Order: sequence, then C-alpha cells, then structure tokens
Amino acid sequence: MRERLVARMRGHGTTIFAEMSALADATGAINLGQGFPDTDGPEVVKQAAIEAIAAGRNQYPPGAGIPELRRAVAAHQERFYGLGFDPDTEVLVTAGATEGVAAALLALCEPGDEVVMFEPYYDAYAAVVALAGARRRVVPLRPPAFAFDPATLAAAIGERARVLVLNSPHNPTGKVFGDDELAEIARLCVRHDLVAVTDEVYEHLVFEGRHRPLATFPGMRDRTVTVSSAGKTFSLTGWKVGWVCASPPLLEAVRTVKQFLTYVNSAAYQAAIAVGLGLDDAYFTGVAADLCARRDRLCRGLAAAGLEVYVPQGTYFVTTDVGPLGVDDGAAFCRSLPERAGLVAVPMQVFHDDPDAGRTLVRWACCKRPQVLDEAAQRLARLAETVPG
Repeated sequence: MRERLVARMRGHGTTIFAEMSALADATGAINLGQGFPDTDGPEVVKQAAIEAIAAGRNQYPPGAGIPELRRAVAAHQERFYGLGFDPDTEVLVTAGATEGVAAALLALCEPGDEVVMFEPYYDAYAAVVALAGARRRVVPLRPPAFAFDPATLAAAIGERARVLVLNSPHNPTGKVFGDDELAEIARLCVRHDLVAVTDEVYEHLVFEGRHRPLATFPGMRDRTVTVSSAGKTFSLTGWKVGWVCASPPLLEAVRTVKQFLTYVNSAAYQAAIAVGLGLDDAYFTGVAADLCARRDRLCRGLAAAGLEVYVPQGTYFVTTDVGPLGVDDGAAFCRSLPERAGLVAVPMQVFHDDPDAGRTLVRWACCKRPQVLDEAAQRLARLAETVPG
C-alpha cells in the first residue's frame, strides 16, 4: 500500500527539479530551471525580519498567524481587489502557498472525489490530490495562447467533482486567465456547486492584462479558497510565508488540516511580510516592470537561438518549443543541456498526465540578473549553431 501511495503522489516535476539542480551543481551550469531569483528582495522587509529576531519573536506564533500579518493580508485583499476578509476568521497564515493548497485539498476532498485542474499543472497539485485519495481530471491549455476549450472544461466536471484548482497567473505557461475565461470557470463552479482553490502566488507579477481573483466573480466569494504567498512578490522564496483567505466554514476546515502539517512557521518572517504588504504602489508596479524587462531580455535571446517563444503574460517563466532545433524529446534535450551548453531548463512534459503532451516544450526561468540571462542566451545560441540545417 505504501509503495502504491508513493507512486501516486510522486510528482514528475519534483523529480526533475532535483535531477536538474544536481546537474547544475555538477557542471556549473546556469540554472534557469527552478523558479527562484538570484537577488534578494527589498531591504526594508529584510531589515524588519532582523529587527523581529532581535526583539525576541523567535518562538511559536499563534496558530492562525500573527495578528499584524493577518490584518495586512486582509488590507491587501481590500486594497488591490476590493475583497473584504475578516482577519480573525477568514485569514490563515501558512508555510508558503504550497502548504495552503495542500491543506485546502486535504480538507475538502474525500477518497474517490474528483479535482478538476488545468494541464500543464504545478506538480504539487497532483501529489496532494493523490494524498487525499482523490482523482484529478485535467483540462488542457493549448499553445500558443494556452487557452482552454469551455466544452472540455464542462465535460471534465462529473458527479464526483468537488474542487476546481485554478492557478493564475499560471505556472508553468505564464498565462494570465482573462475575464471571459474566469467568468466561465465561475459559472461552472456555481452550477456544479464546486469549491475553487485558487493559487495566486504570481498575482503581482503580471506584464500584460491584469490579475483578477476568481473570488471577485458573482457567486464565488464564499466558495473560493484563495491562496497566495510572499515569496514571489518580494523575491524571498526561502522564507515560506503564505496565506489563505476564505469564508469562515472553509477556512476552519483548512486550518484543521494545516495545524497537523507544519503547526506554525516563520514567526519573525511573518512580522517582516506584514511590513512588505504595506509598501506603496510603486514597489508592486516596479517589481513587475523589472521582471517584465528580464522576460523580454530572455525572450529575445531564446528567439535569436532559433526557438519558438510563447511570450508569457506573467510569472517567472518563459515557455518555448525546441522543435525548431531538431529536438523531438524535451526531457532528453534538458538532460543533455548542462553538458552541451552549460544551461539547465525544465521539460514541460513533467507537468502533464500524458508524458507525450508538450513533448517539445521547455520552460525557462527569467527571474535572474540581466547578465545571467544574456550569458544563458549566448550559450544557447552557440549550441544552436551546431544543429544541422
């Protein structure tokens, strides 16, 4: 039984991340595989953490999170989206967004239930659905726009469907779901009485369009578990401070599970993120503009090397088709890339149920310093010059 469970929950992505990072370490390759910046976030936030440590905020924080962070999260939701949440009964602090999603799915799913999600998907979703004993029903996002077919989404919602997972801005494609798409998702959630679990960690890293939470759509405020975190917004991914916003009954269910996962986490960092969420608008627009410039820089380099580039609307990631280089297997290409070009990227196959889906698609992280992105593009260009034809 244990072996079957481990096999069900093992995410292809987690395995490949470990493999690619090991290859990067062994070869000294530039790592554009895993999504973490190579520079730290704002000094004022880091200094707030130092001050919190010095002030003795180093023991267990309250189970729901420190009051000032819960208030800051509630204020953030109101400020940016007009969503009102009671910080005492509708906000929960988690060990990053991944724990928030995990606690939500474990709380909401019974064995045999079905979870609808878009494919490609962040690999942790598949693992947690398996842990819950549930089954996933995937709806494909097709390049170049990574749009979904509304009829296919509707058909994926069967009698055992309980939860729909939505990640927007979307990892790994960089898609930002538009208002019409979100309205259709909301309509189906209401019609079929689904709870939506929304992963919004890239909410402030949008380059085109806008991020609109699913909870803002009619009928969705009290049937949505909204999950986000500080890691991407503040370039402090190692701090693992996330949060969940939901109506009291849903939040209580999530909190009941969360307390037996990490119990509590990151006392001093919670205080610092409360400071970060109160920064002025210039910070939030500036971090998106800076990352957009890096996206453009990497996209130009990838296109110059002969790859077909699907320019992302948000997130840390750029998706390409490496088929023009004569490649028919993205996973094999990525495994050879550290030795051949001194680069690490991630094959999109690992984010699909069907390993043949996205077979020639590769994901690259653009959240690196400009000089690193330029060097990566030059290395790839040198590799492309060796391709026949």
